[in-house]
Amino acid sequence: MSAADRPVILVSNDDGVHSAGIRAVAEALSALGDVYTVAPDREQSATSHSITLNRPLRCWPVGERRYAVDGSPVDAVYIALHHRELLPKKPAIVVSGINHGLNMGSDVFYSGTVAAAREAALRGIDALAVSAPGDNDLALVCKYALEVATQLLEHRAERAPDASAALWNLNVPKAPVHGVRITRQGERTYDDMVEVRADPRGRPYLWIGGPMVRHPHLEGADTTAFDAGWASLTPLALDQTRSDSMAALWARFSKTGDGR
Repeated sequence: MSAADRPVILVSNDDGVHSAGIRAVAEALSALGDVYTVAPDREQSATSHSITLNRPLRCWPVGERRYAVDGSPVDAVYIALHHRELLPKKPAIVVSGINHGLNMGSDVFYSGTVAAAREAALRGIDALAVSAPGDNDLALVCKYALEVATQLLEHRAERAPDASAALWNLNVPKAPVHGVRITRQGERTYDDMVEVRADPRGRPYLWIGGPMVRHPHLEGADTTAFDAGWASLTPLALDQTRSDSMAALWARFSKTGDGR
């Protein structure tokens, strides 16, 4: 493959452009194409799909083919895709991660890592989110990220022009890893908590969300596969329509003539 034919791969995350995970995965993905990193200038965990519309954004180089953005993960991907001076051509795929911590079950709704990948998929670009325990071996995670990214590139070449872009969510456990298992989104439950504290001047401030997380054993779920030592790979949907409720809603609103 000539240099001109090598695909462009965009890498982003929510842990910040200087995180060890994004550096490791960018280096690993260089075996597949020309890697460009555009990511937040600092940690933006749990920012979900937020986009900055109420202030100007800044973007600056922090290395060769590496750029920092003072915004959310979605801001970073949006800028990378639409700021013509950053990438030489449209990326073939977008990889978000490696996230410092897991993104399974309901985590995908809060995760900035998944949101960065989702933003690419919304723009018609196949995307992969990669997460792992914070103390996992990055070389191990990169091995599976590279394997799945290779499949994502092949998927891109094979999918129909009118098909939705792929959005895949990969979570890699600690060694030994048995391989990749295709899963569905499971459930993860955190303690609900609002803790009231006082600052040095006696003014109250709040911490929300408890640290404990648990999940039920659900057959075929990402959490179950992860617990069993498999790297879980979950295809996520962009269309969140609840199809099983459509018929009931049609019947209910047809009585008023407003169901169309």
